[in-house]
Amino acid sequence: MAHPKSKTSKQRKRKRRTHHKLEMPQIATCPTTKEKHLYHRAYFDDEGNMFYRGKMLVKVEEEA
Repeated sequence: MAHPKSKTSKQRKRKRRTHHKLEMPQIATCPTTKEKHLYHRAYFDDEGNMFYRGKMLVKVEEEA
């Protein structure tokens, strides 16, 4: 098995990890409801209906 010749210091390790950061998520706008949402995610409108890719998946039942 390979063994490191010397210990990697905290400073060296942290310098290498500075490039591992999150990017801004892409936001889409629904063509039917004009709601902003994340790509590849289902989302709800103001009335509580669930949409995905501009199509209604789950419709909220109205209470009498």
